[in-house]
Amino acid sequence: QVQLVESGGGLVQAGGSLRLSCAASGRTFSSYTMAWFRQAPGKERESVANSWSGGSTSYSEAVKGRFTISRDNAKNTVYLQMNSLKAEDTAVYYCYARRGVLDAWGQGTLVTVSS
Repeated sequence: QVQLVESGGGLVQAGGSLRLSCAASGRTFSSYTMAWFRQAPGKERESVANSWSGGSTSYSEAVKGRFTISRDNAKNTVYLQMNSLKAEDTAVYYCYARRGVLDAWGQGTLVTVSS
């Protein structure tokens, strides 16, 4: 079972940037679909970005054009580059991995955007 550890969260001013990282254990990282979700206070967890093993990516409308998901299969790591951050991007960001019926969540990292 893959284990995920996120890092890179913190406090940033509106308009700023942050890069989140998610390091995965295991030897089959390249075969996993990797994703970032977020959960703002009082709201449901929502999908932010996806990175499929074949190389394609997708984004929610809320972050399209501002966030970029990427992965380094040699380092077993997926990244989320977040630019032009807004106050409404404030949330706990979670890394997610899925392969077939197997999936795993990271512990989450808090991103706070001050306006």
